[in-house]
Amino acid sequence: MSAASETNSSSVPGTVFTPRQVRILKVAVIAMGILLVGGFVFVLAAIVYQASRPAQVGGGTSAPISLGKSGRSIDLPVPRDASVGGMSLDGNRLAVQLNGSAGAEIAIIDLASGKIVAHVRLKPQ
Repeated sequence: MSAASETNSSSVPGTVFTPRQVRILKVAVIAMGILLVGGFVFVLAAIVYQASRPAQVGGGTSAPISLGKSGRSIDLPVPRDASVGGMSLDGNRLAVQLNGSAGAEIAIIDLASGKIVAHVRLKPQ
């Protein structure tokens, strides 16, 4: 009986751990390694999934837009003396800079719905 208790309570040569503690440590290291590799695989799969899906803009169905011969057609009311100074596209929003006698303004258009979202009038200070 003393021989069995000596093997369980004696430490592994060169360490302070018992053979049972070394086995538990090995199992814990293997389990954590498997979790780590599984986590990396999950992250890489999520990245590939997100990259392969087409971008979804907006949350629901959009209003119908009048279609011309070449595709979508959106009418932007512009004052007679105004000219287009520049345009910028960001996602499904188009910003059009208008320069006229009443001053400069920026019209922001939602391309999905074809509606003017905002008019920003630029006033000098």
